[in-house]
Amino acid sequence: MIPFAYIAAALPRVGFLVAGLLIWSGAQADSLDNLAEELIRMRSEVEELQSQLDLEKEKYKNRMEVLSSQLAELSVENRRLSLSVEQLHQTFEEHKQQLSQRQAGETELLPVMLKAVDYLQDYVRTGLPFKVEGRLTELEQLHTQLETGVLDPKKSANRIWAFIEDEVRLSKENGIYRQTIQLDGENKLAEVAKIGMMLLFFQTEDSRVGMARQEQDHWRFVVVDTEQDRKNIVQLFDSLKKQIRQGYFELPNPLDS
Repeated sequence: MIPFAYIAAALPRVGFLVAGLLIWSGAQADSLDNLAEELIRMRSEVEELQSQLDLEKEKYKNRMEVLSSQLAELSVENRRLSLSVEQLHQTFEEHKQQLSQRQAGETELLPVMLKAVDYLQDYVRTGLPFKVEGRLTELEQLHTQLETGVLDPKKSANRIWAFIEDEVRLSKENGIYRQTIQLDGENKLAEVAKIGMMLLFFQTEDSRVGMARQEQDHWRFVVVDTEQDRKNIVQLFDSLKKQIRQGYFELPNPLDS
């Protein structure tokens, strides 16, 4: 049996210990409450960030679908232009073979050469509006020389073939040039960025930026509508000036209505 005196002496210490435990327990409860509130706040932030991430993912997905659609349209246009160039080659080769087989004289050769020049003129008029006036002037001079007899029809074949080779080269080259464009009914001297013979962008001295857009059977130079399209075109010009001719460029689609 524990003596009563010993128990009496221990009671104050037990009371102090109990009081300490109660204080510690209260502090722990407050700490747990604070921790629970912090966890709730953090969970709310995580849910909000997750919602924003999901929204950005959806925007990105939609943008990629639009870009894929535009890329498909441009691919179709590129194939059409490639086919047109191939047809030029084929037409001329057919004429050369016919001439070789028949050994035609100048009288028979002249209509064939004139027809070839007419075909090239139509190709230039309906194609990308890149230095059209100069290219047509060369063909018109050739046509006139043939009609007036200044140029031997046999010799004209070499000049026609050289012109076709220049057109093929243009379809493969990207670069910056200067030419006069018609913008809002006025002739403006502008820098143009040519992407093969498929895309043509411009920027004028008064800081207008845009592209050549095909509308039914003709082309028209238009200023782009959005600031993002403007930035993308300016970036293309800067890259080409720095001789950066390969890479990923996001550009407005001239086939969009």
